[in-house]
Amino acid sequence: MSSTLITHWIVPFASSLSEPCQQALPRLAAEHALPHLRRLLSRMQETGRLEGDEYALSMPHERVLARSMGWPDADGLMPWATWWAAQDGVTLDPQQTWGMLSPGHWLMGRDHLTLLDPATLGLSETESRTVFEAIRPLFEEDGWTLLWGSAQRWYAAHPSLAGLPTASLDRVIGRNPDLWLTDHAEARMVRRLQSEVQMLLYQHPVNDAREAQGLATVNSFWLSGCGTPPARTRQPDEVMLVNDLRAPMLADDMPAWLEAWAHLDATVLKSICDALDAGQPIQLTLCGERHAVTLARVAPASLSARLWQSAKRLTSSGGGHDPLALLNSL
Repeated sequence: MSSTLITHWIVPFASSLSEPCQQALPRLAAEHALPHLRRLLSRMQETGRLEGDEYALSMPHERVLARSMGWPDADGLMPWATWWAAQDGVTLDPQQTWGMLSPGHWLMGRDHLTLLDPATLGLSETESRTVFEAIRPLFEEDGWTLLWGSAQRWYAAHPSLAGLPTASLDRVIGRNPDLWLTDHAEARMVRRLQSEVQMLLYQHPVNDAREAQGLATVNSFWLSGCGTPPARTRQPDEVMLVNDLRAPMLADDMPAWLEAWAHLDATVLKSICDALDAGQPIQLTLCGERHAVTLARVAPASLSARLWQSAKRLTSSGGGHDPLALLNSL
């Protein structure tokens, strides 16, 4: 087991522009809320800000993590398929270009589709492998190579994936997937395969059984994370990605999200406070759906520098020691 100390924590989904989140955020402004985050904000300063927007294909936390591994910061062109394959213990041919297929349910509404979080389907390994084997011939007929990685992740290789920008799965969950399919010429084959998979899986025995149990079916897939395997697919040992806020945010479950924030503050943020007390060099990056802000303790400055920093905090979007102002700026 590695004895490397964690010195950089990355927290995705710390805030959102969604109406439910905007209504919930003021709850975090209460004096008793997030005491350890307040303490950290009083002891740390903003040392970096990654700017973006809510329409970018890549999420801010993905960009921050990619930078830690030395990947180019190219929107929608980060090889997350190979990163996830490494987590799943799957070795991908470095001579091919890979993407990740996420089997999921596209919910048909009156006016549009909505992509449900694949993690909420509870797809078993047996179900996943059965569906995987059913759709594999559709891809292989067009020269694709498919590998099963886990119940939620399959891997696909094809020359058309080179340079194909795709939206992050985290960006699309809870939204209309049609709006996030790019106009890139090579995306036409992906659209066709999605349609063919939908037709193939309609009334598939796995889906018939799931419907009988009142479960959501597997009726399509999302392609993301395309690229050739990079030299580095493992995040640095000193970096930790904290996903406590992800599931409730993607589900628009704000009571659960607020509870997750409270738990995060009492555990992870408390440990960061303890690390600061021990004199360790600490970084905390909070990520929303647009931007990411990195906080760190800096060396003691002169009186004039401290006065300048105080004035800067008062006028910055981060709002100094105010958690709500900082979260709203993400």
